[in-house]
This record gives sequence, C-alpha cells and structure tokens, in this order.
Amino acid sequence: MAAITKQNILVTGGGGFLGKAIVTRLVEAGENVRSFSRNFYPELKSMGVDQIQGDIGDNSAIIKACNGIQTVFHVAAKPPPWGNYADYYRTNVVGTQNVIDACNSQKVSKLVYTSTPTVVFNGTDIEGVDESFPYPARYATPYSKTKALAEQKVVKSSSGNLRTIILRPHEIWGPGDNHIAPRLIARAKRLKRIGNGKNLIDTTYIDNAVDAHLLASEKLEENPAISGKIYFISQGEPVLAWDMINAFLKAAGLGPVKGSVPYRIAWLTGAFLEIVYKIFRLSGEPYITRFMAYAVARTHWFDISAAKRDLGYSPRVSMEEGLRLLEDWLKKT
Repeated sequence: MAAITKQNILVTGGGGFLGKAIVTRLVEAGENVRSFSRNFYPELKSMGVDQIQGDIGDNSAIIKACNGIQTVFHVAAKPPPWGNYADYYRTNVVGTQNVIDACNSQKVSKLVYTSTPTVVFNGTDIEGVDESFPYPARYATPYSKTKALAEQKVVKSSSGNLRTIILRPHEIWGPGDNHIAPRLIARAKRLKRIGNGKNLIDTTYIDNAVDAHLLASEKLEENPAISGKIYFISQGEPVLAWDMINAFLKAAGLGPVKGSVPYRIAWLTGAFLEIVYKIFRLSGEPYITRFMAYAVARTHWFDISAAKRDLGYSPRVSMEEGLRLLEDWLKKT
C-alpha cells in the first residue's frame, strides 16, 4: 500500500477499538495525528498524539479539533445494542453534522466516515447484496437508524471542497477488541445458540478494517469521482455465525456454546425485556435484545467487489491468522 502524503489528521473516537488502531497506524507512518474523544488516553500520549477532550455533540469542540486539519477519520459513535434514542441521535447524527460543519468551516479537504452494515438490516436474511441495497422502512434499534441518518448526511455533504467517503465494516474483531469478544466471554457460561446455527455472517479483522480506512483516504485523494460513495468492508469470507462465536471462545480458552433457543423465542424475549427496561427505566442493558437475536441468528453478508475495485481493498490478514493473534492477545490480558 502506498503511503499517505504526510498531513495533519484528526481521528474522532481515537481512544476506541478501531479509532486507536487507525491512530497507531498513522503514527507509525509518520503522520501528525490528533484524537478527539471524551476521555484522555495515556497510551495515545505515549505515541505523541495530540488529544482534545470534548463532547461530539458540542459544535465548538469539534471546530477546535478540526483547526489545521486536512483529513478527518470520523470513527466516534454511540455503539449498539442498547440505549436511549436521544443519546444515539445526539452522538451519531448531531455529532456527525457537527463534524461536517467543522470540516467545511476549517477547510478540511477529506472526510472518511465509519458507518455500519446494520443501516440496511431489515429483519430478514441478507445474502451477498451490494451498496445499492436499500435502507429498510423501519428500524429495530436507535443505533441502526441514527447511523443511517448520519451516513446520508455525509453523502449529501460531498462537494468540490470536501471529499467524503463512507465505509461499512462489519463485525470488527481482533486484539484490542472491547466490544464483541469481551461480551461473549463474559456471558460464556450462559450462552445458548439462537436459531438453527446455519446462518452466515461477515466479519472484519481489525488490521483489515484499518487498511480499508487508509486506502479510502488515499483513493479519495487520487480519484475525486468516488467522493460521496459507500463501501461494504469485510473479510470477504462469510462464516457460520456460531462457528465464529465458538472460535472466539476457544481463543479465550473456553468451551463451545451448548444448547439452543429458537430464534422467535429469543426475539420475543428481547422485545419483552426492551419494554420492561423502558417502562421501569432500568440501568444497564437487557441480557438479550431484538438486535442481538437478529445479529447472531440471521444471515447477513455483503458483496465487497466495489471496495476491491475502487479502493484496492483486499483482506490482508486471514481469518485463521486473525484468530491466532486474538488468542495471543487474550492470553496476555
């Protein structure tokens, strides 16, 4: 991969799993990197990263962060699976609009936005579709809805002055994961397979997700015609969802999932728990939600031909190598 021309780069959510991995790669490439996050991260300081703390819903904070920046990787988001819609909207929609406005006011030339394939989840199996697949009429989660609204804003903001690109990496995992693997490991003793176990899903190893982001920035510079476009990103190798879950557990030294629950029962249980949590305003999150049930029991994999063609993307780290690296990391944590 060709090196990105040396520049001043901002990564929103630079302390998160993907954000930190992007920051690390940029620092290794000799770039001048700034991170915008709610918190201060000593590990970023040790890399010489300029850190600005603030709320992405605060426009003035983002304007300050974008001062003197040429490229923004907008990774920050409120993640799934559970939360108040207003909180999701403020972070994912208002926050993204603030980033766009700051890019325009501070004359940032490129914006790479991290979205998600869940913006097209419609409750049914999704097999090998490309970026023309439509948004659903209704969303089961505020995360999916607000990420869809946000990516539409990024598409519309594309102009001669601000080139934009939207990536939809699916189920990012690997060393440093603070979401998928830890949740599965914490629930290992109570986990049961949901559905018949025959559903295929896409995943993305962390280094491959970083590759896609850096390639997007590079190609956006070379080819303005791709500005405003959306790309699915994955391993390009759909796997059985429960085989992958068991592989994560094996990497952590745990046994496979035993027992099963029909998808419909899990979905209805999730719907019931969501109602209970909303009515009684319970803290934390339900053990199961409709989103979780869908994510692990339905088929959802995507055609990444466009990313290969336009971005030169190709999964560099295989599933097998990624699992080995994940196991090594888990042994050290």
